[in-house]
Amino acid sequence: MRASRLTDDRAVSHDFRPEGPGGDRLRADEDEAPERAGLAAGISRVLAQVLILLFFWPAIAILFYAVVPPPATPLMLIRLAEGHGISKSWRPLSEISPHLQRAAIAAEDGKFCQHGGFDWEAVDTALERYKRGGYLLGASTISMQTSKNLFLWPGRTFIRKGGEAYITVWLEALLSKKRILELYLNVIEFGPGIYGVEAAARHYYGVSAAQVSPMQAAQLISVQPNPLEWRPGTRGRAATIVARMNSVELGIKGPCGE
Repeated sequence: MRASRLTDDRAVSHDFRPEGPGGDRLRADEDEAPERAGLAAGISRVLAQVLILLFFWPAIAILFYAVVPPPATPLMLIRLAEGHGISKSWRPLSEISPHLQRAAIAAEDGKFCQHGGFDWEAVDTALERYKRGGYLLGASTISMQTSKNLFLWPGRTFIRKGGEAYITVWLEALLSKKRILELYLNVIEFGPGIYGVEAAARHYYGVSAAQVSPMQAAQLISVQPNPLEWRPGTRGRAATIVARMNSVELGIKGPCGE
């Protein structure tokens, strides 16, 4: 009998810890609080790192593209998913006809050598047109179009335009005008699956980008507003571009006196 009572006494346990209104849950909540704080801090650190990466990613990529040809662009991949191929062949600016360089500047950005990425007068005109109910188009400089082609998707939304403007700031800060024009002429779309002036010149005229005539250069550049629908020589815009080309001066070492 005594042995049995001793065994029962050993089996009884007493917890003398102070309890709050919720009993042991209070201690559990207190233990979990530092864990939640640590998790929140970890999430904050990850978000901060992501934001920093997004902020500096264009600069990192642009520095890479300063010396290396872009392997592909978002537009190329989008068109590939739509069923078009990818025909492109990189050419340095020294192997691209001056006629093509003049045609691009004359048609797309007459102030290319004067501005720092943005033609503010054209921007004001485009915004006024938009306020009157028109489309948000125009005012895109060669630098802005290069930014769009290298990093973004087609579209005319304010979000995409904002990203384009942000990347353009980096582009102009890190690259020369010569390199910007070189990138532009090598990545722009000239038709379904056709990218860059070399592939376009071969496809439409059977010559290299170094061999095109002034009219051929103007006809190629004339498709830029709508390269999926327009073809060289099918619109009168080329004659206007040829007339403007004479006023575009190229430096001995490249565009804009560089």
